[in-house]
Amino acid sequence: MSSFKVEGGHRLQGEIVPQGAKNEALQVICATLLTTEPVTISNIPDILDVNNLIQLLADMGVQVEHLSEGTWRFCASTIDEDYLNTDAFYRQSASLRGSVMIVGPLVRRLGWAILPKPGGDKIGRRRLDTHFVGIQKLGAEFVFDPDRKLYEITAPHLRGTYMLLDEASVTGTANILMAAVCAEGTTTIYNAACEPYVQQLCRMLNRMGARISGIGSNLLTIEGVERLGGCEHRILPDMIEIGSFIGMAAMTSSEITIKDVAYDELGIIPDSFRRLGVQLVHRDDDIIVPRQTNYTIESFIDGSIMTIADAPWPGLTPDLLSVMLVVATKAKGSVLIHQKMFESRLFFVDKLIDMGAQIILCDPHRATVIGLGDNFCLRPAVMSSPDIRAGIALLIAALCANGTSIIHNIDQIDRGYQNIDGRLNRLGARISRI
Repeated sequence: MSSFKVEGGHRLQGEIVPQGAKNEALQVICATLLTTEPVTISNIPDILDVNNLIQLLADMGVQVEHLSEGTWRFCASTIDEDYLNTDAFYRQSASLRGSVMIVGPLVRRLGWAILPKPGGDKIGRRRLDTHFVGIQKLGAEFVFDPDRKLYEITAPHLRGTYMLLDEASVTGTANILMAAVCAEGTTTIYNAACEPYVQQLCRMLNRMGARISGIGSNLLTIEGVERLGGCEHRILPDMIEIGSFIGMAAMTSSEITIKDVAYDELGIIPDSFRRLGVQLVHRDDDIIVPRQTNYTIESFIDGSIMTIADAPWPGLTPDLLSVMLVVATKAKGSVLIHQKMFESRLFFVDKLIDMGAQIILCDPHRATVIGLGDNFCLRPAVMSSPDIRAGIALLIAALCANGTSIIHNIDQIDRGYQNIDGRLNRLGARISRI
């Protein structure tokens, strides 16, 4: 298991290009199972979760070809059904949260699927009910084996239907979409997630021959087709990484330019950082974060403490709340961070408290941050990354700290951030992988 040794207190300077979006990559790679024709996807990030999914598909019999940096061709002309019953498949898919999104495509291609209870970040209970109930409404049957911790799904014939999702789950919406595109008749999904990555999946499926309307809204209509063909697709820049770079620049009083960010797809992310007092300049399709020696958290119009909370798109993505929390520790003023979705995602704040941050963990979902301004400097610490987003927040804190910090379990960071140490070192950071 690797660790980062981070020498804090160094300013960053220069330009950085965000990687392709991890969450979109996991969806569109699974969608290649829906057709027997080649699908070429570019701007795929070179990160653990995505690479593990690509290897899983290759082991399932998909022809996988690495054409160039970030560009892969997939051809699922055949799927090795026997492999799905092996211990190797069980281990691979159980270790990867994104493996749940192969269920929709496999049910459409094979009429059946099996899925070990998937892994991923330990950030609280992450329900699969939205995935399964939606696919059940299309005609599938689910059986859970508690001894093997394995779901068995059968669906010899899928039929379109109306459904109201109990939550606007991004991966749940994606999974149901992939099952429904070739179902008989029309499927209507209400309370669908409408994040840019779901929109990207819809557009890719339509280029493959699907008939999906309502893209960008929470009401999707899918007219089933008999088959899908191949296509080419380019993945959006990763909005979470863009937000992480904004946070790094603010915390280290640095000036950096984040290139080619697809600004129109960022929603309220830039304005959310502005509410923390972080200055941003939008120029062409770049974000420039000018050097700031201090920044002040806004308050509400009546003078009450600002609250920043996650919400379904176009609200603020929950994946950035860990970054915004650490950015607030060095601001002037106070803010309440409300993480509504996951009950364990804020537990990493004890590590920030050990570094000197003034944070009150109100309950599993809420933390109040008392920003101490530019006179405050975090202390270095030895810590461990519990999940991807907490890991990057701890890295930001270490870059800001006055001294050398050690971050263990950085495999968690590598799951979501491509060569993060090398890219930041080129900007002036001093991070060693040990």
